[in-house]
Amino acid sequence: MTAPDSTPRQGDPGYLHGFTDSEADRLIRQARFLEQRVHGQLPFQHCKDLLEVGCGVGAQSQILLRRFPDLRVTGLDASQENLATAQRNIEQHSWCKGRIDFIEGDAMAMDFPMDRFDGAYLCWVLEHIPDPARVLSEVRRVLRPASHVVVNEVQNGSFFLAPYSPSTLAYWAAFNDHQYELGGDPFIGARLGNLLLRSGYRDIVTDVITVLLDNRWPGERSEFIAYWAELLLSGSESLLQAGKVSEETFEGMKSELAAVAHDPDSVIFYSFVQARARVS
Repeated sequence: MTAPDSTPRQGDPGYLHGFTDSEADRLIRQARFLEQRVHGQLPFQHCKDLLEVGCGVGAQSQILLRRFPDLRVTGLDASQENLATAQRNIEQHSWCKGRIDFIEGDAMAMDFPMDRFDGAYLCWVLEHIPDPARVLSEVRRVLRPASHVVVNEVQNGSFFLAPYSPSTLAYWAAFNDHQYELGGDPFIGARLGNLLLRSGYRDIVTDVITVLLDNRWPGERSEFIAYWAELLLSGSESLLQAGKVSEETFEGMKSELAAVAHDPDSVIFYSFVQARARVS
């Protein structure tokens, strides 16, 4: 289902989940819930001036600043609305004061000089961008030699629930197809190695980070199922308006998710990819 970066997609580029206050809250909860899995191996201990591409509402920014107390962050995003929300969110945390600047800009044509930063971080960003290779090339241009870049991305083909949930899987397939039509790539995690190599990075490492929760971790399983239900529902308005799913499939998904949440033998499985590399 993937296509070369230069292939035109149907539909206008966009963000399937929308830009509501509830979506901003969801992103912050998501970042906190996945913090250890996403931030546990970040190589920014000696980084002083980090570029966060696609900082959104600042959900990842506040975690970066808390985990790396010597870090200063420049958050780049194309949405004024996102940046205004990010500024409000950051102001609630004392450890962020004076350590982050939010800038509106295009990740495919950044208004920064060469060698501006000594690290870069991208989290759930390239999946929404029509030309991810161009973004990675721009990131490489503004990084100093030997700087680290970390990219976290989705591999949405890995999702599965037990008991078997056909309406949920049908909804998820439509969700991913719609994201692709909007100019994104919900399976881009599998391509990160190729994209980084093509963009001139070295020392490329890709880790597949898998969530497999069953009866051994009932509490975390319940939390993750609830998190995933929230993610699925966040795209429902866009999918229903575009005619990508029927009301029957939507209602069936909600019933299945409720059943899975209360099934003592339920299982949830999902993998994403974290890529780490350096600038030559």
